[in-house]
Order: sequence, then C-alpha cells, then structure tokens
Amino acid sequence: MKRLICAILLAVCASGVMAQVYVESKIDSIEILIGEQTGLTLSVTARNGAKVVMPSYQPSEYITPGVEVLSHTDADTSHLDNGLVKITKKYTLTSFDEKLYYLPPMTVTVDGKRYKSKNLALKVLTVPVDTLHPEKFFPPKGVQNNPFMWSEMEPAFWLSVLFVLVCVVAYYLWTRLKENKPVIARVRIIKKVPPHQKALTEIEQIKSEKMSASEDQKTYYTRLTGVLRTYIKERFGFNAMEMTSSEIIDRLQREGDRKMTEELKELFTTADLVKFAKYSTLINENDANLVNAVEFINTTKIDNQPTVERVEPKLTDTDKRSIRSRSALKLSIAVLVAAAVVLLVVVAYQVYLLIL
Repeated sequence: MKRLICAILLAVCASGVMAQVYVESKIDSIEILIGEQTGLTLSVTARNGAKVVMPSYQPSEYITPGVEVLSHTDADTSHLDNGLVKITKKYTLTSFDEKLYYLPPMTVTVDGKRYKSKNLALKVLTVPVDTLHPEKFFPPKGVQNNPFMWSEMEPAFWLSVLFVLVCVVAYYLWTRLKENKPVIARVRIIKKVPPHQKALTEIEQIKSEKMSASEDQKTYYTRLTGVLRTYIKERFGFNAMEMTSSEIIDRLQREGDRKMTEELKELFTTADLVKFAKYSTLINENDANLVNAVEFINTTKIDNQPTVERVEPKLTDTDKRSIRSRSALKLSIAVLVAAAVVLLVVVAYQVYLLIL
C-alpha cells in the first residue's frame, strides 16, 4: 500500500514538472546610443507538442513608446531532455530619444494559457557634444580630386597590352597570308571533235594520198585499221587498240548490227593477211574495204554529241595543303580581329570610367 502511494506521488510530481512552462527574456545590451540597435531574445520552455504563440510585431511597431521593433526572426525550436522543447525568437530594437525605458513583460500563450516574461530596461544615450569649444567644429571640406591609384588603372593597362599583342599577331598572319599565294584552279573548256568526224577526216586524208592504189599495202591497211580501232575505242568504250581483230569483231557482234560487223570482219581479215602473211590485194578490193569502213562509221555514229568538254583541274597534295593553310590563316585573322575589337571597346569603357 505504501509503495502504491509513493508511486502515485512520484507520477503527480513528474507530471507537474513536465507541465511547467518557463518564459525567459534577455537583452543584448542595456545601453545604446541614439539610433543604435540591440537584440532582445525571448525563449519559452514547454512540453513537446504544446501550442506556443509568441508575440509578433510589424516593422517599426513600438514595443513601448520610444522603443521600436525593427524586425524579428522566426521561432527556432530546440529539443531538451524529459520531453521538453525550447522555442526562441529574437527581436531587433532601436530608439531615437535619450531616455531610460522600461520594457514591459512580453506575453506568451502556451496551450491557451498566458505566461509573461520579466521586466527589462533599456537606456538610450545621446552623443556628447562639446558646446564649450565650437571652434573644433569644422565645415565640410571642398571637392577634391581622387589620388591616382594603380589598382584602378591596372585592368585597362593590361587589356591595352593584350590588345597590342593581338594586333601584332594579326598583322603577322596577314603578311604570311600575302606571301602564301592563292592556288588558282582554272577550269579549261576544250573543243571536242566527235569520234566519227575525227575518223572520217583521217579516212579522207588516206583517200587524198591515194594509198589504196599504192604498192605499200601494209601501210595502207595499218593506217585504215588504226583509224577504225581508235573510232571503236572512243565510240563503244572498250580498248580496241589492245585487242586482236577477232576479239574486236566478237565484241561488236554483241553490241551492234551483225551484217555490218561481217563486212568489218572481212576488212580486218584482209588487213591481217596483208600485214602478217604478205597477202596482195587488188585496187578495187582496197577501195571496197575503204567504203566499208566509211559505211560502218556512218552507221554507228552518234549525232548531236557535245562539241566542247569541261576539264576540271587536279590539285596536287602541295596545292591542297596550301589551300588549307590559307583557310586557317583567314580564320585566325578573323578571330583575332574580332578579339581586338572587343578588347578596344573594353579598354575604352575602362578609360571612360576612370575619367568620369
């Protein structure tokens, strides 16, 4: 029974301690000069979870006549032992009248119950003025020129040096660009004679020399077949100059008129016999082969071919390196000129600020 009574008493005492509220206020400095500021700290110790309402003031609101609250912080909560918390709020005070002020207690509400802090005092002092020696009061000084300071001129100086260096490098690159002559690649337009015109002109030359009636039949057939081989190469696009007569005929038979290739085959066969077997032909046979050659050309020619050819120049590795070098120089000069302009504007602005 005694133990039960002791336990009940301990519980009652503990709950009383747990429910106790402490309100404390303190001021940073009890003496200030007119217009100075001081801080007032209000703290409340209560149980954790209690609803605490602390006073709030609008800016320049008076806590007491003559003392105004400039600002205050938000409530700051810190946890203590035994389930208690400490809530702190700071106020900034000032005054502009010389006087000893008594600051009234600050009211705090905890769970609907009001608690008050202790009274505080604030003494506001004025600045002492020596009225016995008015000669010590000096009038305002006149406008003076600011002394020269290197720290103010230093940015403009180094930027000017950098501007000069950029200009020197840009000029050097410009001289290099002038020395590095540009590579001029000219496109040539050459007159192009169609293959059939070229071949017919050469055959007319053979006819004018009357080689068909000449005893030198080998030269006649060599020139005639040479003209045909060149024409076939340019007209059909395969290298007839390096092919045998039979290879040429086989290739033409796959691409053209079989009757014409048969007549051309007779021409090439006769030419081979004359050149390699010392075969002799009659004049009318030579003329017939010449006519067959002309007829083959006229039959296989392509009309309305372009009469000019555009020849694109081929650049050497040295030319390509020169072009790349000139492009790099031009780009570098452009970047340096832009940087120089920016630096000039910045330097001018710095000088303007110094003169202003």
